[in-house]
Amino acid sequence: MIALGKLFQFLMLPLAFLWEGYYRIRRFFYTYGYLNQNVFQVPIVSIGNLTFGGTGKTPFTLWLSEFYARHDMKIMILMRGYKGKLEKSSGILRGGRKLGYNPFDYGDEPLLLARRLEKASIVVGRNRSDNLRYYFANEKPDVVLLDDGHQHLKLYRDLNIVLFDALMPIDRYKVAPLGYMREGFSALKAADLVVIGRSDQALREDIDSLKDLVKKYAPPGTIFAEIGYRPSGVYNARTSKKSDVQMLQGRKVICLAGIASPVSFYALVESLGADLIERHTFPDHHYFTGEEVKEIIDQAKERDALVLTTEKDMVKLRRVTDDEAIHYLEINVVFLDGAKETEALLLKAAKR
Repeated sequence: MIALGKLFQFLMLPLAFLWEGYYRIRRFFYTYGYLNQNVFQVPIVSIGNLTFGGTGKTPFTLWLSEFYARHDMKIMILMRGYKGKLEKSSGILRGGRKLGYNPFDYGDEPLLLARRLEKASIVVGRNRSDNLRYYFANEKPDVVLLDDGHQHLKLYRDLNIVLFDALMPIDRYKVAPLGYMREGFSALKAADLVVIGRSDQALREDIDSLKDLVKKYAPPGTIFAEIGYRPSGVYNARTSKKSDVQMLQGRKVICLAGIASPVSFYALVESLGADLIERHTFPDHHYFTGEEVKEIIDQAKERDALVLTTEKDMVKLRRVTDDEAIHYLEINVVFLDGAKETEALLLKAAKR
């Protein structure tokens, strides 16, 4: 097996070299003006990563939006709206509405943000520069958040935030197809803030190893922060709070997840004292069918268990069920280190 693994790595080296070379050349052209960036007279904050999904960009974008809202700033969030019908065109959601938006049109993550945020506007569509230009005059945001923006170089940004997952093994930090990186560490030259997510679930030595690796490539003076994700309550399919998380202690639970990092979700549920008897894992951004969900709900009722899912999955599940057996965890970001430095940096960027 070891020999086969080494042979695979040897065969994939040329592809990895070409992959990383493409991104390096592309970033070089934008950095030195050979390709033009669109510049807007509004502060733009990018939230991105170097790996393929699963670093917690959506909850961190939610935290950022709430932070700026507390400072009386109006927020616009530019998102791709992955797998939504409007991904290839554009659409807008306005915060504070819990009903009426269709995840098949907008995607799951924009609906989650629209439900949780009161005053933000969420614009979906992969051509984010054109969408910002189209909606800017009407929305007049004070700050624009560019979701999954580290590779979206066409749009100039005032602050680059790069997220990492503390639970991802160090040996997976290789450029595809050798590892899980979509862009090499050289892309960290543009980073202003590095956020290590899921630090509350990782070993201290693993966090320090990851930070040491990132510091080799990040610019001098880059700020580092560590965050975790704290559940604030258990909610039902109608988005009404059912109970505090203490209700899960000793309770039989069947988990249902269609996210990039389901293992961390399962670990979180178990850490709350739940008796996790079944795990149903689907691909990231999966659109559930009524038959899939009914089978799981029937199983839960037979075993006197609670079906528990993520908030992102719930926005899609609501289209096929409002059964009282299914609930979701609402998750909020909590800073473990670097909170003051992060907030000062964010306010500085917003004053441009």
